Amino acid sequence: MDANDWVSQVYASKSNRELAERYDAWATTYEAEMDDPLSYTAPQQAIAYFSKYVSTTARILDAGAGTGWVGRLLYDRGYDRLVALDLSEGMLAEARKKNVYTDLVQGLLGEPLAFPANIFDAVISVGTFTLGHAPAGAFDELIRITRPAGTIVFTLHADLYEADDFKTRLAALEAAGQWTLIERGDKFQPMPKTEPDVFLYVLVYRVDE
Repeated sequence: MDANDWVSQVYASKSNRELAERYDAWATTYEAEMDDPLSYTAPQQAIAYFSKYVSTTARILDAGAGTGWVGRLLYDRGYDRLVALDLSEGMLAEARKKNVYTDLVQGLLGEPLAFPANIFDAVISVGTFTLGHAPAGAFDELIRITRPAGTIVFTLHADLYEADDFKTRLAALEAAGQWTLIERGDKFQPMPKTEPDVFLYVLVYRVDE
């Protein structure tokens, strides 16, 4: 299968178990198929925003780390206190090979995470808040594990950004004094060559003190 086939399969997953199994199967060829052929720009876009707000000395969670693509790019920019979180053992096995993470943890966004409160200075999540993946409820745990005044940066599928559950949850957390929106990037095409109708936003939030 090529990348388009894999993307269709993961979007069509009917359970978290099926999603994990499909990412396990895709893990060894994921980067080769997603990089040049599709000009996948989401990691670079997110990191451009992330680096504006987060020091290289920060302890960072890469939430939905996959093969460690984002971690490798961050490490190349001087970030070396990186922890990977992903639901797929196969993806984490690929991420481990990059030798850029201090720890790799299997876990599912949307469920309780195996981290104490306020342990991270920042969280980055690229390509995870998309169709059939992490739910809007996952932000509660990301806020819990991020220290006050810490930063959470994530890409969000434009269709989800405009959907009631995500729009309502993002606004409710801000109204409750959990976090504050610092910046929302312009809508962009992460895969302009093959999926010109797919758009993402990059959103930057600061956890409230």
